[in-house]
Amino acid sequence: MSLLPMSTPPRATSPANGFARGSKSAVSKLKVLMRRGINFKQMDFELAAWQITYLFFSPRRVYRNVYYHKQTKNTWARDDPALVLLQCGCLAVAGLLWGSIYAHYSFLKICQTILSMIFVDFLLVGILVATLLWAISNRFFTHSSHTHATDQSVEWAYSFDVHVNSFFPLFIDLYLAQLLLAPVLTRSNWVCLFFGNTLYLAAFAQYLYVTYLGYNALPFLIRSELLLFPIVVLFAGWVVSLLGFNVAKGVLGLYIR
Repeated sequence: MSLLPMSTPPRATSPANGFARGSKSAVSKLKVLMRRGINFKQMDFELAAWQITYLFFSPRRVYRNVYYHKQTKNTWARDDPALVLLQCGCLAVAGLLWGSIYAHYSFLKICQTILSMIFVDFLLVGILVATLLWAISNRFFTHSSHTHATDQSVEWAYSFDVHVNSFFPLFIDLYLAQLLLAPVLTRSNWVCLFFGNTLYLAAFAQYLYVTYLGYNALPFLIRSELLLFPIVVLFAGWVVSLLGFNVAKGVLGLYIR
């Protein structure tokens, strides 16, 4: 009778191998989304519209089906780019309004504003934030067990989905509400400064909260509540800014020239 084990124990995955595997997965997922992004018949815009509505009023409901999606699709991330395209459309409309009002109907400036909002504010910043949180969550928030390593790792595409979800409440506050309130928020008095800075505090606090909900929805992550800590830093910065720095006036002065 052999004393040797009949099966080999699971091999530990090194951080370098995990990063390489995650990078390949991210690239393959992006290719799938790009292919589906040109086929509108395969997109579920009705579901995307439902999600985009609840992201502002009740974001927890959007993440209730994450585990079910994993069981049926074998992936935590969406395989439908409808929500991304829907938000790009919203940003295009917002950019048109911002450019028309503050660029005196300059066609070139309007196009520049639209492209900047979509490709810089939403996509480029989203890729950077998703990559950072994907690396942090896989390094510090996952369980130490090496069994089922593939299932117990955050997909890069899911991290980008979380950014997409978190961006919409921020879009409502800073791209729509601020558009209507900009003439008031940029006035040189303390009351306008207070409301403008509070609007920015609320927008980024919502972004962080929805981001926390996204990572907290994954059953294998621990310590995801640490993602709420930046809200404390935001609040401290908000208190300091009330001493005389108008955030809305400063940001709009750089953004709209």
